[in-house]
Amino acid sequence: MTTIRKKARLLLSALGCDEAELSVTFVDNSTIASLNAQWRQVEDSTDVLAFPMDEHGADLPHPRLLGDVVISAERAAAQAEEVGHSLEREIEVLLIHGLLHLMGYDHEASDEQTSAMAQKEADLLRVLLTMEQ
Repeated sequence: MTTIRKKARLLLSALGCDEAELSVTFVDNSTIASLNAQWRQVEDSTDVLAFPMDEHGADLPHPRLLGDVVISAERAAAQAEEVGHSLEREIEVLLIHGLLHLMGYDHEASDEQTSAMAQKEADLLRVLLTMEQ
């Protein structure tokens, strides 16, 4: 099992979603910018996008499918260098962020939700750090 798969499985378990499935895709800046423009009407690149399967109240094809997390590997590498940690750590941060969006967290909705999401991100990063020890 690949490392990203193990980490995603551990994160899902920590969120109480042991049986859930998600898709994680790595793309370049151009591809994520196109997706951002198409789905969010934002004409710019971003680091991570999340596409929940149950958005807009749609019936899920399978109750365990959460959705898709799309990560820009290029942006992740640049951000890792900016903050001074590894690319692997930055991908973990982005995976957690995208996964929480799939779970309904929204850091743009209110200060309270921004705080709740930041706390949950920190909690989940500690779960991964514990796995590494």
